[in-house]
Amino acid sequence: MLDIADELHRWCERGLPFAVATVVGTSGSAPRPAGAALAVDGAGNVIGSVSGGCVEGAVYDLCQEALSGDGPATVLQRFGYSDEDAFAVGLTCGGDIDILVQRIDPAERPEVAGGLAAAVSRETAAVARIVTGPDDLLGRALLVRADGSYEGSFGDDLRDRTAAAETVAMLAAGRTGTLVIGADGSRCGVPLTVLVESSVPPPRLLVFGAIDFAAALVRAGTFLGYRVTVCDARPVFATARRFPDAHEVVADWPHRYLDAETRAGRLDGRTAICVLTHDAKFDIPLLEQALRLPVAYVGAMGSRRTHLERLDRLREAGLTDLDLARLHSPIGLDLGARTPEETAVSIAAEIIAHRHGGTGRPLTGAHTPIHHDTTAVRAS
Repeated sequence: MLDIADELHRWCERGLPFAVATVVGTSGSAPRPAGAALAVDGAGNVIGSVSGGCVEGAVYDLCQEALSGDGPATVLQRFGYSDEDAFAVGLTCGGDIDILVQRIDPAERPEVAGGLAAAVSRETAAVARIVTGPDDLLGRALLVRADGSYEGSFGDDLRDRTAAAETVAMLAAGRTGTLVIGADGSRCGVPLTVLVESSVPPPRLLVFGAIDFAAALVRAGTFLGYRVTVCDARPVFATARRFPDAHEVVADWPHRYLDAETRAGRLDGRTAICVLTHDAKFDIPLLEQALRLPVAYVGAMGSRRTHLERLDRLREAGLTDLDLARLHSPIGLDLGARTPEETAVSIAAEIIAHRHGGTGRPLTGAHTPIHHDTTAVRAS
């Protein structure tokens, strides 16, 4: 739902009721992840997508029924591939998809309206909704803040506190997905499945080394939704004119800038660090810090010989084999890349694969899942 927050927030500001269909569970080759949404207003206008086209018509009808009162205001519907008729309402690409359709009246759902407002302003907050469980609980929502405070209710204080605590853990990682808690608020018993949709500031991509390869990587990172910073100790190269797609360009020693950002608390478990400097006096002190940080990805450009020499220097600086195992070097996937743009694709692909647990192998002839499901969490 938060993926279409801009338009939904405008509807809320106007007090318009709408129906929103949200992907809450997938299996097989379902095309959209949990949290993807389609919404319909009272005039029949539609935004978003839940399946890339396979079941949009049927979902639209469910939304219309929820708005008009001809159907339930909240309903969970499963769609899957139909062997009998490939043109039946189902996922022609295979797999199954569970969709929660819910009528939202902004004045009666302030926690949902608040979550949409937070997403639009890029605040850190999450909307948690019950998506499987007793009918009287289906669709109930909490708006959870990073400090653990929350608005709304699941109908029970202990249930609310448990769900809020588990939601905060997912929010801290910037994750959208499902978790399971006990219906009585304990961490066992009859299960409730809760969809957590996290709204967090965009992840950061720190590119060290103001070179032509960096310019291409900046464009790729921006396209992928990262907030991109370029840093280089040489002011003549680290200029906004050379990197117009970067959100910021910093002229400073890389390790000094990284230390300042760490101390300021502006890095997190989603941050990607790419070292393209090709110079030991920059690389070594920078990597010595970066490989000790709880960030998502650290990669460094260079030949295999440079990589081996770099490992020796880092060991001399006190890094362990466990620390060094986190280093992606030579950086990127083996695409046979030559140009800066091709190299940027190679690096971006490795970051994506690392984030989602992908193998980087061709899907043709592979027997691995197309979509890696890492969203379901059992409270423990």
